[in-house]
Amino acid sequence: MSQATPEQAVAHPNWSMGAKISVDSATLMNKGLELIEAQILFGLPPEKLDIIIHAQSVVHCLVAHADGSVLAHLSAPDMKTPIAYALGWPRRMASPAKRLNFAEFGQLTFEMPDFKRFPCLELARVCLQTGGAAPTILNAANEVAVEQFLDRRIGFLGIARTVERTLNALAREVDGRAPATLEEVLVLDGAARAQAREACGVAAA
Repeated sequence: MSQATPEQAVAHPNWSMGAKISVDSATLMNKGLELIEAQILFGLPPEKLDIIIHAQSVVHCLVAHADGSVLAHLSAPDMKTPIAYALGWPRRMASPAKRLNFAEFGQLTFEMPDFKRFPCLELARVCLQTGGAAPTILNAANEVAVEQFLDRRIGFLGIARTVERTLNALAREVDGRAPATLEEVLVLDGAARAQAREACGVAAA
């Protein structure tokens, strides 16, 4: 992965997404950010949330119930589905998204993620457990690092290193309370971006 190019990182086999999100998918940072989002949206403790790798991109979430049953949300890997859901909420509306044909897939596979191979996912998981300002710093640092990677100023593995260095440099803020206002979010976001640029060897804008 140390030799991965921006072109390789954005070539997602299932989804058609923008460059930034595609790189997040390649580093698995997108799954880490979704883990944090799920905690915020559903108010679940970190130990109730987990991630598994599903290469076919058909099963988008699994909800385990107390009786041992599991409900799955499945759809074709097409952003038309969530966009239609957002536009039609609380009702479902028709969309031109591709319908699933399970015979075409043959099988759906699942495996646990390799946190050593994908350190961005581990960083996100730690930030979820830490809470406070950590997720804000994580997101800002990652956006800068991905931008620098796409501009060929750092390597693919430099993304995780930049995020980790930023979190370590802002350790006092990481251990502090979560920003309570938009102004506090923007101040913290700016500080994290400046630190991330420094970590990348780029002068702060």
